[in-house]
Amino acid sequence: MTLVEAAARADELAQAGDERSVAALRVQWDEEIEAAARDADYRVRAQGYRAIAQFRFRQKLELLRRGLEDESAGARGSALLALRALSADHPGDVNAFRPLLNELAARDPNDAVRRLAIFTLQNGTADRGTIQLLQGVAEDDEADREVREAARKVSAALVKKSRTK
Repeated sequence: MTLVEAAARADELAQAGDERSVAALRVQWDEEIEAAARDADYRVRAQGYRAIAQFRFRQKLELLRRGLEDESAGARGSALLALRALSADHPGDVNAFRPLLNELAARDPNDAVRRLAIFTLQNGTADRGTIQLLQGVAEDDEADREVREAARKVSAALVKKSRTK
């Protein structure tokens, strides 16, 4: 079984609520996930970052930080997808990465990475600085249209979230 296959299996088990089996797979594949996330090939690194989310491997969040800082847009995107998935029920994960996510949302050279960072910020708490940053991105005529729309949607959602508390 490859890492990709094991990660898909872990995801199936997690969705079925079989945490014991997922934990057993985590133990079995721990070193392979680490090795993949540190591989010289960006495609392998991207698989490693995706696997972290599929295995629900919360202990590997710091490894995702490397992914968010990766030279490859594909690896950064995979790390963002993983963080977004892991933070859906844990806003503290986004809060812990907020400065880096804000930077990616505002300045990453890849528009797809910018959009993913923006959508990941939606899983965090309603931070005033982030809302202001997203409103600025939404009003930036030089930014990609889809980036501006994502920023507009997420800033509105965060404003709404701040008012419901």
